[in-house]
Amino acid sequence: MKNFFVLFLLFIFIPSVSVADMIIGGETVYVVEKGDGLVLIGAKLGVNWRNIVKENNLDIKKQCRIGQTLRVNTRKIVPKIIQDGIVINIPDRMLYFFKEGRLKTSFSVGLGMTKWKTPTGKFKVIGKEKNPTWYVPKSIQIEMERKGQPVKTVVPPGPDNPLGRYTVKISIPGILIHETIWPTTVYQFRSHGCIRVLPEHIEKFFEEVEINTPVEIIYSPVKAAVSEEGRVFLEAHKDVYGNLKDLNAEARGLIEKAGVVDRVNWLKVDIILKEKSGIAEDITL
Repeated sequence: MKNFFVLFLLFIFIPSVSVADMIIGGETVYVVEKGDGLVLIGAKLGVNWRNIVKENNLDIKKQCRIGQTLRVNTRKIVPKIIQDGIVINIPDRMLYFFKEGRLKTSFSVGLGMTKWKTPTGKFKVIGKEKNPTWYVPKSIQIEMERKGQPVKTVVPPGPDNPLGRYTVKISIPGILIHETIWPTTVYQFRSHGCIRVLPEHIEKFFEEVEINTPVEIIYSPVKAAVSEEGRVFLEAHKDVYGNLKDLNAEARGLIEKAGVVDRVNWLKVDIILKEKSGIAEDITL
């Protein structure tokens, strides 16, 4: 059973007071499907599976039941709004796809592990391929040998190809946006730098994204926004690559920039920065 209700809510955005602020998602209900586990559900919805456990008082030793309903908060702050193109924010492991100034879709992605970091910067889409052949980079061949695995140089199209059925090539040597055959690695930092996408998200995205589409990969573990109703939200993620010296200073700077210092519950700010749940929380006094 497809959870269209959940996906609809996940991709809704709440209008906000300036073009710099956009909030998507919210409180949703997810119905457990065959094959689902907590990590996979988190990957599908772009949330930490531990949040799902906490919100639903689950016993992690027990499997979720098919048909079981789960309450999940998917609220996120869009880190940057552009006219056309793709924004990927590394700490929140999300891809945001804009067309004509509107957020067309957003979905969770898997990114590079700490020793194989996904690079930041401005790039563009330079190619697309269905049923790709994977030419294994020498660095990964060396890793295969070190781990005692069979060393592969070429992997043909098929169910064992880590690139899946669809690849979108961007102007970073060796980095692709591609379908993954390991769904539970999405919303994780498990790749060698590539951007992994779930099968249910990649197909439509592949068809809609065009050659020369701008791609911007950013690094924003802390995000703040003000809603149309004047509510102030803060979202914090782990600084997984260790790029920032002080998340507290980053949060204060964003709040000061928004001009809402006197409208914020600073005690709650401290809690959010400590927990780093990845959920946009209301911090309004």
